[in-house]
Amino acid sequence: MMGTMSEEKAYNSPLFQGKIALITDHPFVNVDDFHSPDRLVAKYGAGKIIHANWPEEFIVERDTMIDTVTALAADSDVRALIINQAVEGSNIAVDKLRESRDDIFVVYCNTNEKRSEAVLRADLILSLDEIGMGSAMVKQAKKQGAKVFVHYSFPRHMAQLILSSRRDVIKQECINGGIVFVDATAPDPAAEASLSGIQQFFHEDVPKLVARYGEDTAFYSTNCAQQISLIKAVVDNHAIYPQPCCPSPFNGFPEALGIRTDGNYADVLYVINEACRIAAEKNMTDRLSTWPMSSSMMFTNAGAEYAIRWINNEVPKKGIDREVLEQCMNDYVEEVIGEASVVYMTPYSERGETYYHYIQVLMSYLDF
Repeated sequence: MMGTMSEEKAYNSPLFQGKIALITDHPFVNVDDFHSPDRLVAKYGAGKIIHANWPEEFIVERDTMIDTVTALAADSDVRALIINQAVEGSNIAVDKLRESRDDIFVVYCNTNEKRSEAVLRADLILSLDEIGMGSAMVKQAKKQGAKVFVHYSFPRHMAQLILSSRRDVIKQECINGGIVFVDATAPDPAAEASLSGIQQFFHEDVPKLVARYGEDTAFYSTNCAQQISLIKAVVDNHAIYPQPCCPSPFNGFPEALGIRTDGNYADVLYVINEACRIAAEKNMTDRLSTWPMSSSMMFTNAGAEYAIRWINNEVPKKGIDREVLEQCMNDYVEEVIGEASVVYMTPYSERGETYYHYIQVLMSYLDF
């Protein structure tokens, strides 16, 4: 359990010339992404941090995406661009940007573009270590006492190589750790399932599996829209929940546990402390866990802080200073939650080539 920080730690980051532009998801797509620049705006001011967002229907609004990027690049004071998430269409927009500006430091966060193409556009890419997370979450579940691991997904997700590969890693890690692996299918929120349908599914399916395998069963789902319902069902049945698909104290926990945030996405400690209190009340201490903060928020803030050092000529213009980047992440974690947390960084490799500017990240776990 994290302790309460009596006073927020002061920032010590450098000032910089020019502006940093941030493009995030529309709030209806991902609220963590949308609010990730809030801390930077409060710190440096709206005149230094320019925040725009992708259109809600970005899949069919590529021209709008291009217009968003080119409008930001038209301001000659913009020296860096942080994109979170780098959804499909980001590469096309950045290609247009590069036609007129080759002096902007571009950061992709959690890119959904083809990796071999994203590495050619962005100066820095920050992403979850999706494969490494598979192994990590099984080890975390075992630490929580899990004897069975249930993996919920659906055909659309399993058609994605990264997600199916992670499922295979989870299965093998379960075999290695003496844990029973259960490959389960849940409704697809983008297809046949309504929100009420998802809720009803987990309300009925989790108790059945707990009755079959026992309370020491860990449950995981690959989809953000399913996390609230799954957490509720896990708590109601005294099962185990190692992490959300996108690990964060804000992903599913406030709604599932009845924690009022009143739209405040900066007070992570409040959510953590409330989740710990409620978990204790429900006899769920150490059976719920996640990362100690939103990886999305960490990526936006650490990416911007690294970009500031790039603007200030404190890091190389080409390539990434790994130590400085790691310090940017660790500083942000400590500033937000008042305690250090371990950040694990691994460069991405593909077909025998390692891309040292594509950084995959894991974090140590927080038990509620």
